[in-house]
Amino acid sequence: MSKKILLEHAHIEGIETFDTYRKNGGYEALEKAIKTMSPEAVVEEAKKSGVRGRGGAGFPMGMKWGFLAKPEGVPRYLVCNADESEPGTFKDHYLMKTIPHLLIEGMIISSFALGANKSFIYVRGELMYVINILQQAIAEAKANGFLGKNILGSGYDLELVVHPGGGAYICGEETALLESLEGKRGNPRNKPPFPAVKGLYQCPTVVNNVESIANMVWIINNGGDAYAAVGVGRSTGTKLISASGHIKNPGVYEIELGLSVEEFMNSDEYCGGIRDGHHLKALVAGGSSVPIIPANLVYKTANGEDRLMSYESLSDGGFATGTMLGSGGFIVFDETACIVRNTWNFSRFYHHESCGQCSPCREGTGWMEKVLHRIEHGHGNMRDIDLLVDVAKKIEGNTICPLGDAAAWPVASAIRHFRDEFEWHVKYPKEATRPGAVYMGEAELV
Repeated sequence: MSKKILLEHAHIEGIETFDTYRKNGGYEALEKAIKTMSPEAVVEEAKKSGVRGRGGAGFPMGMKWGFLAKPEGVPRYLVCNADESEPGTFKDHYLMKTIPHLLIEGMIISSFALGANKSFIYVRGELMYVINILQQAIAEAKANGFLGKNILGSGYDLELVVHPGGGAYICGEETALLESLEGKRGNPRNKPPFPAVKGLYQCPTVVNNVESIANMVWIINNGGDAYAAVGVGRSTGTKLISASGHIKNPGVYEIELGLSVEEFMNSDEYCGGIRDGHHLKALVAGGSSVPIIPANLVYKTANGEDRLMSYESLSDGGFATGTMLGSGGFIVFDETACIVRNTWNFSRFYHHESCGQCSPCREGTGWMEKVLHRIEHGHGNMRDIDLLVDVAKKIEGNTICPLGDAAAWPVASAIRHFRDEFEWHVKYPKEATRPGAVYMGEAELV
């Protein structure tokens, strides 16, 4: 049984309420932090833990906190990125609706550590019922003296605001989120300056993911060293995984980082294996923006080692043979999936969600969608396949924010690993566009 750091109490009836959360150890970490620790000591525990950003980038959270500028007389802000618009990712949604006080407690501890007296939770705009849940939890915490003025008699004040997002994928990028939070159009900013120096309202700001902040409760209760002892190597602690696709048990799972992909995929404790009568064809391990990998690279790396659920193992070999853990959106495809159609679907999404600020992304995502539509609907030619690779190369690394990369990687990796399937769509357009038709050629199935 995998260790549970975030979802240990998820099964308890009424855990979303203050009273039940409190009876099960809730707000004890906050009491410990605010009564017995200095802000610097809390930051040090975050650094010791090695916890990495759980929104996709995987940057060490304690190190990010250490970059926060602290000019005299200037407010500092903590912003929780709960936008979670990545296709295939829904773990933050689950955490907020199930154990909202875990996030609230983590926000208070983290705000105390950073010296922020006003903090924000920026929630995906479509999740209004989750926003209502969080606001109720904030009201309960305030009524019990854990929020507001002079928290627990410590002299520390904190106002916590839940803000509905602008309904755009781009607002998951931290600087676009800050623009939206300020009431402006959610366009990413040029960096530098980074948010740690000039963020919200041009003041020093830290932006962290829901899961990252919620981890601080366990870290303060048990210590950063204890957290670092869970997991493998630099992939410390546990990770929430959103598992979906052609598996028997879709859902949200908390795993210890370092678990083998094969065990996660096939164990009854987790995904339960591919649905009966079918075989694994491909995997998107970290949400729609990461490279897809074929079945023969899912369980083993290119050099024959077991593929692990960790930042390092999933990326082993670079994009030629690896992928990324990303936000943990684990999407499984069996042999009934059409890779061309799936890639076109992803491209439609990224074209729609591009803010249009950078011409490589604005124009390139549109061209990739058009060319993939052409191939999928029986009007493509062989030159189109190389054209897609060329357009993806011209987008990657040439935009202000990572949305361009997120649009390019799925296309480039799909052609790299499943080029024969793209060619089949060109050679046999009538067969390929027949409803329910799927290429069953050279792809290795497991």
